[in-house]
Amino acid sequence: MNTYYAPEAGLPAQTALLSDRAVVTEAYTVIPRGVLRDIVTSVLPDWDGTRAWILNRPVAGGATTFAQYLMEVAPGGGSRKPEPQETVESFVFVLDGGPLTVTIDGEQHELTPGGFAYLPPKIIWTVANEGTEPARFQWIRKAYEPLAGHLPKVVVGHESDLEPAGMPGTDNKWRTTRMLPVDDLAYDMHINVVTFEPGASIPFAETHVMEHGLYVLEGKAVYRLNEDWVEVQEGDYMSLRAFCPQACYAGGPSNFRYLLYKDVNRQIML
Repeated sequence: MNTYYAPEAGLPAQTALLSDRAVVTEAYTVIPRGVLRDIVTSVLPDWDGTRAWILNRPVAGGATTFAQYLMEVAPGGGSRKPEPQETVESFVFVLDGGPLTVTIDGEQHELTPGGFAYLPPKIIWTVANEGTEPARFQWIRKAYEPLAGHLPKVVVGHESDLEPAGMPGTDNKWRTTRMLPVDDLAYDMHINVVTFEPGASIPFAETHVMEHGLYVLEGKAVYRLNEDWVEVQEGDYMSLRAFCPQACYAGGPSNFRYLLYKDVNRQIML
C-alpha cells in the first residue's frame, strides 16, 4: 500500500539550528518539509476550518504557469466556493486523513489518500471533510488555455487503480502513473505520480520548456537542478522554471515517489 507524506507543522524548538535545505534561485526553488510550519500558513477566503501552505505562485524569474498549495482541512471544514476564478482549472490529490468529499455538479466523490479529482474551468464544485481526522491534500491551479474544438472533462480516480507505465530501457524501475489523458489536446497540463526504485535514475539532464511542481510523496533522492546537486526527501517541494536542467538518483531504502505537474499541449504565443 502506498503512503503519502503530509507535514506535522508546529514549530521547532528554540534550541534547533537554523540551517536547512531551503533555496531559491532563478532556475528553481526547494522548499524542504522542515520549513512548512504553522507560522507560514494562510487562511483563504470562502474556506472554513482550513489552512494552506502556498508552495508556488507565478513570480518573475520563477515558474509562472501555475499555483500550488498544500491544504489542511479540519473535520467539518471545507468550501462551497473553493475556486474564485471561473477560467482556472484545478487538480486535487489527497495525502492523508479524510475522506475528503468533493462534489462536482451535484455528484459526490469520497477521496481517500491517493484519490484525485481534475476540475475543469467553469465547473461547479465544493469540498468538505466529513471525516474525523484532518484531511491534507495537494491543490494545483492553472489558468486554462482554451483550444477550439476541445473541452476537458472531469476526471476522478485513485492512483493505485491506474497501471504505471515503465520508462523505456529502465527494466520498469522508473515508472510514471498518468492521471490525466496524455493524448487529448483538451488538457493543457499533465499530473503524474513518478516512481523510482532504489538506485534508479534520470540518466540525463532533462532540459525542456515545461515547468514543474514536484511534491515528494515518499523516499529520498539526490536531485540535479541546474548546476547543483540537492538532497530531497518525502514532504519536500520543488518548483522548476522552464528549461531548468534536471536529473536525479533515487537513494532508497524505499521507492522515491513524487507528484509532478507540467504544462503541455499548447503553442507558444508570441
